[in-house]
Amino acid sequence: MSKSISRRQLLQWSGLSSASLLLNSCGSNLWSKEVGQAIEPLNQATQALLLTQKPVPEYSLEQIEPDKLLINTFAQTPQIDPAKYRLQIEGEVNHPMQLSLNDLQTMPLTSMVIQHVCVEGWAAIVQWGGVRLQELLRLAQPKPNARYVYFKSADGYYESWDLVSATHPQTLMAYQKNGQSLSADNGAPLRLASPIKLGYKQSKWVTQIMLTNQLMPKTGYWEDRGYEWFGGL
Repeated sequence: MSKSISRRQLLQWSGLSSASLLLNSCGSNLWSKEVGQAIEPLNQATQALLLTQKPVPEYSLEQIEPDKLLINTFAQTPQIDPAKYRLQIEGEVNHPMQLSLNDLQTMPLTSMVIQHVCVEGWAAIVQWGGVRLQELLRLAQPKPNARYVYFKSADGYYESWDLVSATHPQTLMAYQKNGQSLSADNGAPLRLASPIKLGYKQSKWVTQIMLTNQLMPKTGYWEDRGYEWFGGL
């Protein structure tokens, strides 16, 4: 009987491991945009295959590392009034919608203790609480041609994911951290959290989710500066 292989092993064997493709700091660019574009179709296909494997193992509450989650932002932390906050879901969906923070908090709460991994080389075990993104998209009903999900943030940050990653059962729109309300520095009122993506893919202060049938020229804030697009673990 053959042994099952891990996500990381398959990435390494394919020559597409995070260590070989990703940057070791947020201010450097080791790969030209042209090289990234050339390998991206193979990278997407390989990493999409990995998503068919079982969910990423989670940690216990005792393993949470409250002091290790660093705060990274490329702009000033936006100040958002929770009472006025609205999450827009639009694009290639049958039911565009706007959801208040109260709407999100009345939906079933999902909590998970996972490791947040930054491309800069640090990691932290964190408990996130919120709503599964797949549940929000189920309500919006993606059209058959929807393939990608764009996230826009209140500070001007932008990101894009493939739809399969966005609907992974461990991808959350989180409004809690370690059992407490999310702080502004950590992305309140709402942020992405998932164990299947590197930290730069996990947008904070998300205000808009837009589904598209193709990647737009601007794929992500750091990706447009040379980072790998898929950003998977």
